[in-house]
Parts: sequence; C-alpha cells; structure tokens
Amino acid sequence: MQITTPDIGVDKATVAEILVKVGDTIAVDDSVVLLESDKASVEVPSTSAGVVKSILINLGDSVAEGAVLIELEGSGQMEAPVAEAPKAEEKPAPVVEAKVEATPQVTAATSQVVDVQVPDIGVEKAIVGEVLVAVGDTIAIDDSIVVVESDKATVEVPSTVAGVVESISIQVGDSVKEGVVILKVKTEGSSSTTPATPAKTETAPVAQAPVASAPTVTTTAAGPVEVAVPDLGVDKAAVAEILVAVGDKVEKDQSIIVVESDKATVEVPSTTAGVIKAIHVTLGQNVSEGIALVTIEAEGQVVSTPAPAVKTEAPKATAPVAEVKVQTTAPVATGGVDKLTKEQNAANSKVYAGPAVRKLARELGVVLADVKASGPHARLMKEDLFAYVKTRLTTPQAAPVAQTAVSAGLPKLPSFDAFGGVEEKVLTRLQQVSIPQLSLNNYIPQVTQFDSADITELEAWRNDLKGNFKKEGISLTIMAFIIKAVAHLLKEEREFAGHLADDGKSVLLRNEIHMGIAVATPDGLTVPVLRNPDQKSIKDIAVELGVLGQKARDKKLSPKDLQGANFTISSLGAIGGTAFTPLVNWPQVAILGISPATMQPVWNGQGFDPKLMLPLSLSYDHRVINGADAARFTNKLTKLLKDIRTLLI
Repeated sequence: MQITTPDIGVDKATVAEILVKVGDTIAVDDSVVLLESDKASVEVPSTSAGVVKSILINLGDSVAEGAVLIELEGSGQMEAPVAEAPKAEEKPAPVVEAKVEATPQVTAATSQVVDVQVPDIGVEKAIVGEVLVAVGDTIAIDDSIVVVESDKATVEVPSTVAGVVESISIQVGDSVKEGVVILKVKTEGSSSTTPATPAKTETAPVAQAPVASAPTVTTTAAGPVEVAVPDLGVDKAAVAEILVAVGDKVEKDQSIIVVESDKATVEVPSTTAGVIKAIHVTLGQNVSEGIALVTIEAEGQVVSTPAPAVKTEAPKATAPVAEVKVQTTAPVATGGVDKLTKEQNAANSKVYAGPAVRKLARELGVVLADVKASGPHARLMKEDLFAYVKTRLTTPQAAPVAQTAVSAGLPKLPSFDAFGGVEEKVLTRLQQVSIPQLSLNNYIPQVTQFDSADITELEAWRNDLKGNFKKEGISLTIMAFIIKAVAHLLKEEREFAGHLADDGKSVLLRNEIHMGIAVATPDGLTVPVLRNPDQKSIKDIAVELGVLGQKARDKKLSPKDLQGANFTISSLGAIGGTAFTPLVNWPQVAILGISPATMQPVWNGQGFDPKLMLPLSLSYDHRVINGADAARFTNKLTKLLKDIRTLLI
C-alpha cells in the first residue's frame, strides 16, 4: 500500500518533516509527513492502517500531487477513497458522473424541520470550537453555523438550508464527526436543499484528485493571456488587494490578486509568466469564478492547464474542502478595510483563530497576539476581540511621546506681567517640527565619553591638498577626513551604528552605513544623510558635503535626504567652545560631537610639543553601549586621526 501526496492546493511543496520511521505501526489519519510551501504548512495523514515498510522521500525533497511518500504493509484496513484517487486515473469519468448527479435535491415548497449535519471534514473527528448561531436566528444557505477544529485545520461549517434555527444539538467542546446533527432548522416554505445529498456530494473532490493531477500541458506562443478567478469554493468574494501594477513583470504562480470572502482570504496566482498589460478589477469589487482579473502578455512557455473535467464538480460540494486548504494559509495584509501592517498580519498568522475572527481583527486593527484567548486549546473567540477592544477604548491612554512638545509634563508657565511682561517670538517651522524628535532623548539613558585626537599631521596634509581641491571648486575640510575615519571604524564596531530592538532584547545591526551630518541653517539645525561613506573616497565625501550643505541652506533637501541615518556627527566648526554633550538622535544609539581644534602642549616624555588637538564628545545609549566600549571606540578614532594612513592597513 502506497501513501501519496494529496491535492494540497499548490503545484509542489517541500518535505519539512518526516513524522514516522520504518517499522512504525500507524492508524488511519495518523500524520506521516509535514509538507511546506511558500503559502502553507500541511500535515499529510495516512489513508490506511499498517506498518511502515519504506520511506520514499527525504527532508528537503520537492513533491507534487500523486508523489509516493511511504509504503505500508497493510493490515487489511483499506480506508478513505482518497488513497485510491491517484490510481484511479484510468477511468475517473464514472466517478465524476456519480458525484455530479448527486446534486442537491429541491423539496416541495412547504415548511418542515430539517436536520443540518456535520459534512465530510477530512478527519475522523473534530472539536466544536464555536457556535455561530442561536435558537431563533434566521439563516440562509451557506451561512456559517459552527466552527469545528482538529489538530490539522479549522473549518467553518455552512448551513445547507435556509430557515429559522429551531434547536442546537451540540455545544462548544463537543467532539463530532461526519453525520452528527448540528442543529434543526425550520424551513420558510420555499425551495430548499435537503442536507443528506450535500453530505454525500462533499466527497466529489476525491474524484477530482486524479483529474487535477493530470493537467494538459500545452506550449503557448507569446501573446495576451487572461488570468481569471479560479474556483474559490464560494459564490463570490471581494478583491481585497491588487499585488501588481500595469507594466510589472510576473512569474508563473506569482500571487497577483488577493480575494476575500467571509470565510477565507486567498491569493490568486498568475497562470503564466509575462508582463501585466491590463487590470480588470478594482479594490472592493465582488468577483466570482471565471471573471477576468488581469491580462498578461505571455512570454511563450509551457503552461499547465487544468483538465476540463474539473469544471464538472458541484460548486457547493467543494466548499468545505476549499476552506480546509485556505485555513492553512497565513493571512495576508489586504487593502480596503484592513487596518494592519504586513508585520502585524504576519504576527496574527501565528495565533490560533478562525477566519471570521481573523477578518474581524483586521477590520478593527487588532493584533491577535495582544489578545488573551478563552477558547479551547487557546483559540481566540470573537468575544475575546470585543473584550479587548472595549478595554482599549475605556482605559486612559498615555499621550504619545513622539507627538508631544518638550514642555509636556512640565508645569504651566507662570505669568510674567508683574515683571515687565514678555514678547513672543514664534519658532521657525524647522524648530517646531524638531521638538518631538528631540524630546525622545528624555527616554534614553545617555552618557558622553570625552577624548581628544592629535590631528597635527592630518591638518598639515589637508593644507597641502586643499589648494588643488580649491581649483576644482571643492572645499576640503577636516570633516571629510573625520567622516571617512568614523565610517571605517563603524564597520568594526557595528553596535554604534545599530538600533535597540522594540522588545529590548536585541540590537539590530545595520548592513550599511548612512551618516547624518548636522548642518546649521538660518532656520535651525537640520541633519542630511551622507550615504555609504565607507565606500567613497575623501574627495567624493568632500564633494557631497558641499552639495548637502548648500541644499540645506537653500531649503532644497528632500525627505529622502533626511532619512535612514544610523550614526550622526555634529560639529561646532570654528564657532568656539571646548566640548559639548550632543543628544543621541533616536532611533540611533550614538552621536559624535566635534569641537574646534586648538594648539596645546603635549608631553612627549622629555618635554612638551605643540600639537593641534581635536576635542571629541561621543554620546551613547547606555542600554546598548557600555562605558568601556565607548572609551575603546574614541581611543581607536584618535589613533586613526593621528595617522590617517592606518585606514590603508
């Protein structure tokens, strides 16, 4: 007996874990292999009982539907016809016909009480995780009535009839299986579908498996190809996100559109590789199977198209199976009503919750990881979301630090009328917008390390070079050399150009160096960013310093010119002073202050030599950088500046 890969909803998947070994005795529905694709992780259950004779795949193997996974020595218990699907390829047609004929039958237009039962949910038994209706509710066909969950999937069970709920036969926590009565519905005297027939037709995908595993392969010539909505298992769904734009180049199987129903979110893949020529849908538009989504100018390649027989299946019968596949797919960030970022949606995908709860969380802008679960097996319920939101709305929130002025938290100013009064001078726009950013420094435990560097020889070399630079229209300042030395040092001392993670448990080390250079302007201080100084010559740095400084003074800096820095240098130039304490510019963890260089006597062991000494002030976030690390950093910098040739070693 061979156990093969079932239809897992993707062309291929990787073997992530083998859950059995040769000699193991396994039962029907025991998980044997864990498969993983870029969209889902799925445990493959055994369709027969027996002893594992051999394992025909290895970790990391790529497998497709029908691939043999393991061989069993049967125990005489041939189970689920799913196992027979790959072998039934010789004559699938009769099976398909049998399922298609089993369409829901229409009863007479008289009121009656109908039992709604658990359909075939792909496992032997499951736990009732949530009851979505109450006695007296009016429901329609396909309305979700119960959420059942197993260790492999969470499924919303739809109603097969329309009417009023007369009674509910199960409760949360009950263990149920196929055929168990969920509730009784009194029909409303109109044509309705009897429950028995759909319970049978839900096995139709078994017949579909061999058909789907034998796609017809055709060679397409370059030309326009329409990508349409596939069978989603529901009558209609809304376009939640458009992942491509006209002119984009896409690959076969690349996700292009996200559609969302009240039961699931599905990424629709491209059926061919090429360039997007037209997009036929808009956000929020309701679409159904067969509706054209985009037109692609195909590049001419081999394309697999599903066998036509797939379309003979009964749409209603596939709904539960489609939901099982979709539930293993991590929810994606969607447009429209989605209020979460991609990172928050990624966090939500790790939480145990059904599709209805996930959709509600996205609409409310709630990160599921922040909500305490009360359901079975730590499953999040709708009530948990409502309780969380209510708490957030009724609990006073602290004023956001990033948007408060520096005066926040300080007492109100007293009146100065008795002391001559005041004259109000409005701050410049640049000064006003800088206040919230500067206020963040109040929350950083900052320390400043002072040192001084002997730049006597460096200044002499600069004076030799600046004449030729001036002929080219380049101003060669000592800052260009300092930037080059600091950039070199930051490649060794990466923490100084990193960021403290939000959870306070790690340091995020940046892969590139982007240095902020403080520039004084008539309107205030601004900090344009010099990109990748470690990869540039001193001449290149000098040129860019001149350009950035002029743009700052002319108010022509773009937002991009001010973003992305991970270390800052602030220089007082020739203004004066001996030292100062620069403020760390969050989210950075360090800043270097430069004061004017002065001639000082330096002891050489026998006497004093006149040396040009440059004061350095390194302020740092003590949560990330220790005092000893800061002292080592400034000491290394003084050595680099004393003999710039060290950079070449």
